[in-house]
Amino acid sequence: MKEGATIPPKIALIGNPNSGKSTIFNQLTGLRQKTGNFPGVTVDIKEGHFKCSDGSEVMLIDFPGTYSFYPSSSDEKLVSAVLANPKDPRFPDAIVYIADVTCLEKHLLLLTQLLDLQLPILMALNMADTASELGIKINVVKLSEELGIPVVLVSGRTGEQMPKLTTELEKLLLPNQNTRKPFYDLNPVEKQVSEAIRLNFNEENPYRALQLAHHFSWLPFLNEAEKATIATIVDTKNFQSLRYQVDETLDRFDRFTPLVHRTILQPPAVAKTPTDRIDAVFTHRWAGPVLFFATMLLLFQAIFEWSVYPMDWIESGFSTLNEFLQTSLPAHWTTELLTDGILTGLAGILVFVPQIALLFLLITILEEVGYMARVVFMFDRTMRRFGMNGRSVVALIGGSACAVPAIMSSRTIGNWKERLITVMVTPFISCSARIPVYLVLIGLAVPKVKIGGFLSAQTLVFGAMYALGVIAAFLTGYAMKRWLRTREPSFLAIELPVYRVPYWKNVWLTVWEKVSAFVVGAGKIILIVSIALWALSRFGPGDAMATATADAEKEAAALNLDAIHQEDLIKQRQLEASWAGQMGKAIEPAIRPLGYDWKIGIALLTSFAAREVFTGTLAVLYNMGSAEADINDRSDNEAKATMRQKMQRETFRDSGKPVYSLATALSLLVFYALAMQCMSTLAVVSRETGSWKWAFFQFLFMSGLAYLAAWLVQVVFA
Repeated sequence: MKEGATIPPKIALIGNPNSGKSTIFNQLTGLRQKTGNFPGVTVDIKEGHFKCSDGSEVMLIDFPGTYSFYPSSSDEKLVSAVLANPKDPRFPDAIVYIADVTCLEKHLLLLTQLLDLQLPILMALNMADTASELGIKINVVKLSEELGIPVVLVSGRTGEQMPKLTTELEKLLLPNQNTRKPFYDLNPVEKQVSEAIRLNFNEENPYRALQLAHHFSWLPFLNEAEKATIATIVDTKNFQSLRYQVDETLDRFDRFTPLVHRTILQPPAVAKTPTDRIDAVFTHRWAGPVLFFATMLLLFQAIFEWSVYPMDWIESGFSTLNEFLQTSLPAHWTTELLTDGILTGLAGILVFVPQIALLFLLITILEEVGYMARVVFMFDRTMRRFGMNGRSVVALIGGSACAVPAIMSSRTIGNWKERLITVMVTPFISCSARIPVYLVLIGLAVPKVKIGGFLSAQTLVFGAMYALGVIAAFLTGYAMKRWLRTREPSFLAIELPVYRVPYWKNVWLTVWEKVSAFVVGAGKIILIVSIALWALSRFGPGDAMATATADAEKEAAALNLDAIHQEDLIKQRQLEASWAGQMGKAIEPAIRPLGYDWKIGIALLTSFAAREVFTGTLAVLYNMGSAEADINDRSDNEAKATMRQKMQRETFRDSGKPVYSLATALSLLVFYALAMQCMSTLAVVSRETGSWKWAFFQFLFMSGLAYLAAWLVQVVFA
């Protein structure tokens, strides 16, 4: 360990996609981790702390998966850029290379390139349990001698040999004399280019200097003068980058393929493995898509059926807490802020945490068992018809959790046109932030009846909202495919892992991380919006509030209302006169054709901060002023009524018709399924496309489409 270091040493976890890096990272760090971004870009990385036996800490960095130093996607470019720049803040002091032992030969290209950087490196051969089941035998000692680095056989899923891995990991940071010879011998032209760059840039490592020659045009840490210098060297030496990349790759395979054969004993080939037999059904041309859609339908059914009780408990708990605070705290504006603003707004989102947690849980399980990779493979041809490729499926399915990381995942798509289309259409997929809106509106409009004795009508409508988003995404993708022109080649290369039992610790850590990020991120927004909305709902322009109070008292006297119902009417009229009411009334003419009133208008406005604020906004509004219908018939238990019950009683004052009719509820569902109402997503789209032009286009197109579709639904069902 470095003595006197104020910053903990950094160890990078690097490996190919699907090598099990994240599982081992979770094993080593547990909950001592956080997700961040590379400076200036939006690709997620994980950083965690590992405690050594002497009590000191080491920072572990889980880099995106990459196949080689010659990248074809933005994720891979980031790894190459960091390792080409020793001044980068995330440049590692040592490397733990994670490789899948069941297909080791495919993973050694990147390893041998890392070896030539002359950094301390340790190889963790992952999937030891799977190798044992398949009858694969590994001579770890001989492999270590051949490569000249420590090699540990581990299983990230079961934790096998993890103590040995941690011991070797600590040894990586001890002072040592690195005497490894380069794995790849540079040819004469490569040597000349490398030497010239080393002299001009004071670079010690020849292979790192060669990487500058290959990638100088896009490396972000080089300034224009430095790029010009390298360009001159490359032109002078007649350095043909693509040709030498191919030659180097072939030379490395020629060297390490015999090494694998000497150290790995593969069992005789089996005609069909269990994975092959499962794939014969799950990736079948016709059965595969049917099983996929059936799986998604069951997932939606589970979200509804399994989360009823925890939702009721959360809702009851907040109701009890609110009632207790209102009776025990003094009558003061701070009490109103706490009960009518903060707690009511938070209750409007936290009550839906069970559904969101279930969504993340089930999707994570599908990823862990290896099914999601099959989905990418299965739908590649279909996705190309709509301007995308199989990797776009990952982004679209990820969009069902949150569009922000889903859009980031599109960086694995090498083709610019396909990546842009994926970025533009992913927000159509119903994300977890839409779930609270769907659940409230479906509960209002759709009866709890079973269809065929199994699936409920609510489940089918819920699934229909997802289907609507998918259809809109595909049609938009098709239109953009015809509109955008590019000759950039497109291809899909993907490794299908064997089916595995999920590593449950990894599943729970992932769910915990995702749900925590959702709750904390949404909670901040909702807290701010709820406080602002409470203030806008409690105060109004000039003497509007006093006038509204006087008018309500006269109306109550004319109706001969008792004290409780008079206070209720006063609150309703004050809400209409408040700043929030004025805002809602101002936009009501524009949204009335959709069947919406001014309260829904306020919720639509606040939803542009984040969709899930819709429910919190309505919770605050209906807590500030009760519904108008049947004002003479309500009991004293009105204050305890849920938001959904209050919404069911809401009517238009001019017509007396219910606001939340079937037509209005379905119209709102369609609007929220199609509209762009997430500032974070717009910001990420701008960063990923490099221009606000695409973000503004996306916002205008999705919002306009949502308005027209919602109006059409209102006309048809009214």
